[in-house]
Amino acid sequence: MNGFGSRARRRLHEVGNPVVVGIDPHLHRLPMALQSRFDGRLHTAEGRREAAAAISDWALPVVEALADQVWGIKPQAAFFEQLGGAGVAALERVVETAREAGLMVVLDAKRGDISSTAAAYAQATLHPHGPMAADSVTVNPWMGMDTLQPFLSVARDHARGVFALLRTTNPGSALFQNYGEPRCADRLADAIAEENARDPGHSLGVVVGAQAAAEAPALRERMPRAWFLVPGLGAQGGGVSDALAGADAQGACVLPAAARSILFGSSDTPDPGTEWVAPIMARADALVLQVVAHGRARGWSAYRSPA
Repeated sequence: MNGFGSRARRRLHEVGNPVVVGIDPHLHRLPMALQSRFDGRLHTAEGRREAAAAISDWALPVVEALADQVWGIKPQAAFFEQLGGAGVAALERVVETAREAGLMVVLDAKRGDISSTAAAYAQATLHPHGPMAADSVTVNPWMGMDTLQPFLSVARDHARGVFALLRTTNPGSALFQNYGEPRCADRLADAIAEENARDPGHSLGVVVGAQAAAEAPALRERMPRAWFLVPGLGAQGGGVSDALAGADAQGACVLPAAARSILFGSSDTPDPGTEWVAPIMARADALVLQVVAHGRARGWSAYRSPA
């Protein structure tokens, strides 16, 4: 069976770009036609069920429309889990719909624990017979490399991927990630490179925020085989060149991700209408064209405009 690295690269060549669209259903930014179904009732079980149904009605047509345009999607689990069981069921439907459509799914869950608990998380998120069966999952490695092993075991057996938080750019991240000499982020990068050297499937990737673009080339040198998931493109201030700074020589091994800027645009005011797919697709298409133009300018032949 091909490993995750081969699957990720094949998808890049299929669709012609590495763009990932985050599926982050901020309830207060959904179209008003959907918000009206649960507004003021989230403190009740019925209200949460209605909100989960609204998320499904909002997300599923978006996911289907994206299938031929981008590499994959990155649903943020917390936005679904806050609604309880109905929200988790909605997340399962989003993941299932995406995978049936051919999209790669990065489940943004940031799981992390030891031993049997991590194994249960891996079963839930990655295993093909688990409830999510995502193609990859984000994990928090800062309890130690041993916490990654249960995820990697499932990933290697089933051609799945694991993205470890390496260089995030939230305000407090430097306290730990930049501590010491060599700094902790570089020590973790070296450990991840050693792990990938033993794994022909290149299952272990990293999360490197777009605003850490200046560090990305050096991190690429430390981890030549790792796939970089790069959030922070768009609403968080990262540009296309920032998001692609960690690509390998062929423009692969990097997955620039945008969520709010694609889903909701620049306005904080919810759309009063009932048509949200077309505006989302227009913003996604614009981002893809920017990414492809950058890639073509760099001579990356895998990058091409959608048909």
